[in-house]
Amino acid sequence: MNLMGSFVIAFSMYSRIPMPQVEWTRERMKYAMCFFPLIGAVIGVLQLLVYWACNRFGFSYFGKLFPVILPILITGGIHMDGLLDVIDARSSHMETERKLEILKDPHTGAFAIIGCGVYLLLYAAVFGELRPNMLPTFGMIFILTRALSGLSVVTFPMAKKSGLAASFSGAAHKRTVGIVMILYLLLGEVGIWYFCGIPAAVIVFLIASLVYWYYYNMAKREFGGITGDLAGYFLQICELALVAGLAVVSHLV
Repeated sequence: MNLMGSFVIAFSMYSRIPMPQVEWTRERMKYAMCFFPLIGAVIGVLQLLVYWACNRFGFSYFGKLFPVILPILITGGIHMDGLLDVIDARSSHMETERKLEILKDPHTGAFAIIGCGVYLLLYAAVFGELRPNMLPTFGMIFILTRALSGLSVVTFPMAKKSGLAASFSGAAHKRTVGIVMILYLLLGEVGIWYFCGIPAAVIVFLIASLVYWYYYNMAKREFGGITGDLAGYFLQICELALVAGLAVVSHLV
């Protein structure tokens, strides 16, 4: 029952998929992050189904655009919100304390709006270049990015003691969550190799590793650690970078 409660907490927090109400007990919070990548699995399956249905019924243009917004619809934009908050904070070029204040500010700045437009256009452009042979890997990147984001929550230093990331990090059984996230990553890489070959598996590993390294260093240098917004920022940036990498690979193999 506690594991089922952990599952419900993860899906209630990080998606808009209807879930029953459960009490957020400390025992359930320990393992909630273990189920975070499963939301990515749901998104990946829906992406493939939507793409197939659109092409089956002749809506090819819609099939190239709807996958850009589907993850936002499923998650309610929680990770996109983090991306935009971090864009605003980093664009201020202020000291760490002021950047953290901007992350908490509910108002949206001009740089966030510009960043949102650029992000969505880039995503649509690179997905449009993705060839069908890479679609299974495209479906799996939503699992991998969430596994890496979850891993960062239990291994990276926190920028502050309060907030979403700090709450999940403080309540999590870090060793168990860390092992589970690594298993997701390993299974994801094996799946990519099986469905799309070694080049796709290699490019996903390299890009994800580089973005993860950048995320750690940037967050520590500019914010003193990570927050929930920074975890969302990483997830969105890594997702875009992986789709772009797969688009390139799909034209080379």
